[in-house]
Amino acid sequence: MEAVAYGRMPLSHASLSTMAAHKLRGTIRLGAYRGSTSGLASDRLQANLIILPRAVAGDFLRFCKRNPKPLPLVGVSRTGEPAIDSLGTMDLRTDVPRYDVYRFGVLDEQRSNILSLWREDFAAFAVGSSLSFERGLAKRGIPMPYPEAGASAPIFRTTIKTASVGPFGGTMCVSMRPVRRTDVTKVRAITARYPQAHGAPIHIGNPEVIGIRDLAEPDWGTPVELGADEVPVFWASGATASVALQGARLELCITHSPGHMLITDVDGRSDVGAFKIF
Repeated sequence: MEAVAYGRMPLSHASLSTMAAHKLRGTIRLGAYRGSTSGLASDRLQANLIILPRAVAGDFLRFCKRNPKPLPLVGVSRTGEPAIDSLGTMDLRTDVPRYDVYRFGVLDEQRSNILSLWREDFAAFAVGSSLSFERGLAKRGIPMPYPEAGASAPIFRTTIKTASVGPFGGTMCVSMRPVRRTDVTKVRAITARYPQAHGAPIHIGNPEVIGIRDLAEPDWGTPVELGADEVPVFWASGATASVALQGARLELCITHSPGHMLITDVDGRSDVGAFKIF
């Protein structure tokens, strides 16, 4: 179990699990926690973070709207402002545990903050994450199978095409969780109550149907094994944005690292209200 120093108090994933969302963001801002956000602030919406130049922000906004299942848009910043006020008091340059920095479509580096990279022409997008419904499943007797605290669901690229807009396109990514056959109907109903966190699954059963050859080799996240009475259940994933950004080959764009989400103050099951663009 990961532990980090915070003053004189060691912080573990377990000790953070009951901390309020705004305090978690403050802890991350201070550099006191850099692990997965899975299982943290369980009643709050977690979000994928995508930061890119304003010149392509309009196209990316339309890309999200044309692909709402993998990219349920929950907030957009004003140009140059490292915050999305509708999601809570935050600093988008520091409040994610780990950032991925892409240059010309290639993952170039990972950072604990992006203060020195921030530009006045940046626009930030928040896309709901399926980590938001995991606690809801656990409360109803469907625990997550991750072997270590702070691990996150395996994520796979599929052959399902997204609707392209401008430079953005490619294929959909999905997260997978093994579910007992007798629980599949319950799981579908529970996750459908989280529309801003991808909602109900998009596929159940044979992974080869959606282009996944080996469940033991995810593109991101932690591999998990299927039990004898379990089937793989797949939800659309915000990692779809990373695939689109790689294909767009922008000079510079930034995302959260998979599993290291932006924790918001928004209720995990709520429809987020209207937001002001730029």
